[in-house]
Amino acid sequence: MRKMGIREFLFIVPILLLIGIFSLWPVLQSFTYSFFDFQLNDRTKSGLYLNERFNVDLYNETSLYIDRFISQDMETISDEEDKESAQEVIDQLANLNEEFSNEEGVITISGEQKEQVESVYKNADETVQNLADEYELQQEENLPLLVDDIKNSMIESNFIGLQGYKRALQDHFVLDALWHTLVFTFASVSLELVLGLGMAVIMNQGIRGKGFIRTASLIPWAIPTAVAALMWSYLYDGSAGVVAEIFANIGILDRPTDLLQTGAGAMTAAILADVWKTTPYMAILLLAGLQNIPNSLYEASSIDGANKVQDFFKITLPLLKPSILVALLFRTLDAFRVFDLIYVLTGGGPGGSTETLSVYSYKVMFGQTNFGYGSVVVMIMFICVAIISTIYVKFLGTNIMDRN
Repeated sequence: MRKMGIREFLFIVPILLLIGIFSLWPVLQSFTYSFFDFQLNDRTKSGLYLNERFNVDLYNETSLYIDRFISQDMETISDEEDKESAQEVIDQLANLNEEFSNEEGVITISGEQKEQVESVYKNADETVQNLADEYELQQEENLPLLVDDIKNSMIESNFIGLQGYKRALQDHFVLDALWHTLVFTFASVSLELVLGLGMAVIMNQGIRGKGFIRTASLIPWAIPTAVAALMWSYLYDGSAGVVAEIFANIGILDRPTDLLQTGAGAMTAAILADVWKTTPYMAILLLAGLQNIPNSLYEASSIDGANKVQDFFKITLPLLKPSILVALLFRTLDAFRVFDLIYVLTGGGPGGSTETLSVYSYKVMFGQTNFGYGSVVVMIMFICVAIISTIYVKFLGTNIMDRN
């Protein structure tokens, strides 16, 4: 086999760039976020900080007000030692202001500068507390809060390493979401395999209008998932939904409202909606495998006296195994990452009973703006998907080699 040269490699450069930008970069970014306590709703954690930082603007504003308020109370302070302590605080604030006079915004500081800021904070805090105990200050309520802002000017590193993963493995919300994801994936893919295989066998028969049947069967799969979920939400509605009313009439439900207002009912509803939509896709994948099986094998088996059931288990299933594994791989990965169907149909409810890993990570990242912990959940899902892919590809590769 001829080795790939520079000219041949240039042909695949565009696709490698696309894969890198749209596939690998988001994964690497999420992987990086997972090591930080990255929260947009907290200004001290709204970035990826490996070292301590200092908010110069916040400190300058804070020191200005502390200086002004303490200066206003100088006449009230009668004890000379207390006056000296108050003046010392003002001088320390001024010295620190002078040191950062050429800086603005959030900057990186050295360990020595950090100790200096902490020393100023500690001295100011003790002095203000002593003055508040001894004298009646004009800004007695606001001064302690302003002194705390000196400490808040220090932005600690939000690098947490593997603590996010440790927290996730102990978080019952993550474990519940993983369980819901596994239940949804196993139930939906199993039903889709059985029903899809049946549809594929029927569509593979030499019947009139089979082209129209194959086209019509793809309509559910062609409908956008969000639209299909919205349509099923109307059918499941407890007050006017046809499906909910039918289930109640035949005794599956006590009341029509139980379908979407109970945990088991909502999960069942989501699974049925997914099965309705993606079974045709499974059927098409299996149909392609059925059409690769030579008819001569069935003719030979009929001569030997085999019936249809024997043909199915002795010829069809063994030769269809590679196609089944490919179809299971695609559908399992797709079902494990389910988001839009659950989000539109149930929103993860009731009470989080249908909340999958994708839905939970979305709520953490965009609902709570906690991108660090949300990325941890995403990486756990990525690891699960990688494990599933490895298992399937291993079985698929072994099967193909055995077939060769």
